[in-house]
Amino acid sequence: MKRKSDKNFELLENIAAIRKDKGLSQDNIADAVGMKQAGYSLIEKGERGLDYELLLQIAMALGVSVTYIIDYKKQQKSDPVEAILQIKLNSNTKDQVLKLVFDKNDIEILNK
Repeated sequence: MKRKSDKNFELLENIAAIRKDKGLSQDNIADAVGMKQAGYSLIEKGERGLDYELLLQIAMALGVSVTYIIDYKKQQKSDPVEAILQIKLNSNTKDQVLKLVFDKNDIEILNK
């Protein structure tokens, strides 16, 4: 049985995991929300309160929504999807379709 504080702990774990996945430091997020790294560290550890306004600022600094933070672990548990796309094209439309699907660097790699 989970206690109320367990949900808060999960939220803080999600924030830290997303931050690390994006290659951001605690200092990066602290700067973005207008606080010192030491204060931000206390938030991630659960030793300092996190209200909705601060959560929203952290989400914005991470470039994600609050909902994404809340559901982060659930999203990570889903099985990865592998998709193979095969399209037969006339030579005159091939380059146009490749430009729509891939960026310029990817097209150069595919043409090698």
